[in-house]
Amino acid sequence: MKLNTNIKKILIEIVSLLYVVLFIYAAVSKLIDFENFKVQLGQSPLLSAFATPVAIGVPVLEIVIAVMLLLPKLKLYGLLSGFTLMVMFTAYIYIILNFSQFIPCSCGGVLEKMTWNQHLIFNLSFVLLAGLAILFQPEKKL
Repeated sequence: MKLNTNIKKILIEIVSLLYVVLFIYAAVSKLIDFENFKVQLGQSPLLSAFATPVAIGVPVLEIVIAVMLLLPKLKLYGLLSGFTLMVMFTAYIYIILNFSQFIPCSCGGVLEKMTWNQHLIFNLSFVLLAGLAILFQPEKKL
């Protein structure tokens, strides 16, 4: 079944807004409890050596991507960036779940209440949504 162009545009907008809400919420949660976020990253077996730059960089990157998603000329770049960041977060969760003895949680707010398996499914859902939104983009040169 071929989707109508208007339906594709609506789906792209819905996915973009979901990402904006997710990234702004996540960034603000991390920044509000910054010291705790940094300490939790320092406990990560994969990120301990990079805790401070990651603690600063992730919320900044989440905000930048959210802004890109709100600007029509940068929306595709925002979707690609959001997709990439969610793939990285998902890979991190997968690695922690399968190859680490200690599983620290550095998420904030509501996401902190999820189990690691729920978080993995949540992230995979957002990866899928962004992938669809990217595929639904009208043909443009990057």
